[in-house]
Amino acid sequence: MRRPREALAALLLSAAASAPLAAPSAEAPTRPCRIEGVPTELACGAIRRPLDPARPDGPQIEVHYLVIPALARNKRPDPVLLLAGGPGQSAIQVAAATLPRLSRLNHRRDLVFIDQRGTGRSAPLECPDERHLPLAESLDPQAQLQRLQQCRTALERLPHGDLRFYTTTIAMQDFDAVRARLGVASWNLIGASYGSRAALEYQRQFPQHVRRSVLDGAAPPDMVLPASFSTDSQAALDAVFRACEREAACSRRFPQLRATWGRLLQGLPRQISMDHPVSGAPQRFTLTREMLLRSVRAPLYVPALAAALPAAIEAAAQGRFEGLAGLSGALSGGKGARLAAGLHFSVVCAEDVPRLALAADAPGADFGRSDEQLYTQVCKTWPRGSVPAAFYTLPAAGSPVLLLSGGADPVTPPRHGARVARALGPQAVHVVVPEAGHGVMAVGCVRELVFRFIDRAADVAARALDAGCATRIPRPGAFLPPQPETRP
Repeated sequence: MRRPREALAALLLSAAASAPLAAPSAEAPTRPCRIEGVPTELACGAIRRPLDPARPDGPQIEVHYLVIPALARNKRPDPVLLLAGGPGQSAIQVAAATLPRLSRLNHRRDLVFIDQRGTGRSAPLECPDERHLPLAESLDPQAQLQRLQQCRTALERLPHGDLRFYTTTIAMQDFDAVRARLGVASWNLIGASYGSRAALEYQRQFPQHVRRSVLDGAAPPDMVLPASFSTDSQAALDAVFRACEREAACSRRFPQLRATWGRLLQGLPRQISMDHPVSGAPQRFTLTREMLLRSVRAPLYVPALAAALPAAIEAAAQGRFEGLAGLSGALSGGKGARLAAGLHFSVVCAEDVPRLALAADAPGADFGRSDEQLYTQVCKTWPRGSVPAAFYTLPAAGSPVLLLSGGADPVTPPRHGARVARALGPQAVHVVVPEAGHGVMAVGCVRELVFRFIDRAADVAARALDAGCATRIPRPGAFLPPQPETRP
């Protein structure tokens, strides 16, 4: 799961969609199309759905989907459905970047990407891009809150702008309508981050149409996002400090890293000067504690980036903040990295924020309750959809489920995957990659495990995976910038 503040910088995958996806003819569920990043001809389609399921004759939206056909002529009848993260990511926009990781599955199975309602080309709920705003404006929480309020007002003027009808439950009913349109009896689900929550909800509503499920970074419906952000981010940051203390070279270079971090936090707010990470223009603004924590959280998603945090923190303590700024924006470049903020808040305000009083997560010592405060403020005026009580339940799985967790994940760490595995019962297999971050499927041999899990014919064989290759993947060593030579 990703916050729109970081999620512009976070995860998973990044690609750009191409020309407009036209609605199919009445005779066929798809028509030929192409998208940027994939050289071959693909198949695109759209299905009309009521904005409000209780009013089938009311306002309608189009839910767009993409099918990447199997390469083999004698293909399997059960496609693979990719459920995007966020909430707010466009599945079609990340298709090109995702395809290399699923190439073996695509040999015998179609791959299906559906833009969830509120994302991509399916009644999008997007707010203006903030990446080029002056840092003083883009990082100011009050300014961000005002921009979100203005965006909400603009979205509500759209023909599809009733924000109460963008919950995960309704979206999964759209997905099943696409399944029926494609003539598929059952398919295999792969959900990453928020996509795992969507997959669980689809599986709850339509278990008869699920053959296998892969949940990469389990984000169950009961995790209460704003509260869990603080707890899990703190654990990931503390792990960075422990790793440096255990690594001889890092501990020699930064022997007081924790203390340095503490002094840096205590010295805020303060005036700083630095170049804008996108435009390069000189900026001067007041750095607050929340801004600093935001810049540190983003690289925690990827251990290779987190490895540079000790050096960046040390430099920031000496007044040089360019390293932290570069790390925090390292994953924010592509179109697929952006979230539809309107969809994001429509989901979280309906499904998570009302349950904050039930959250058992203790706030992180450094991160505190800043996430909870932001979401609470936004959701005070955000229209709230109706969520059925059953949404928060996890019925025993009727088909095999593979859960993947990264031990260094600051958003969906193994504690969530373990809870889901227990609830799903004997059909669930939980694989933890101790030193992986957010999104495990692209790490080392894990894509091969996913292929075997889905490809094996028998359920017993699918669950009998040897995941030893994944559990032995090491943590990247700390980045140590070269030091200037000292002359005698």
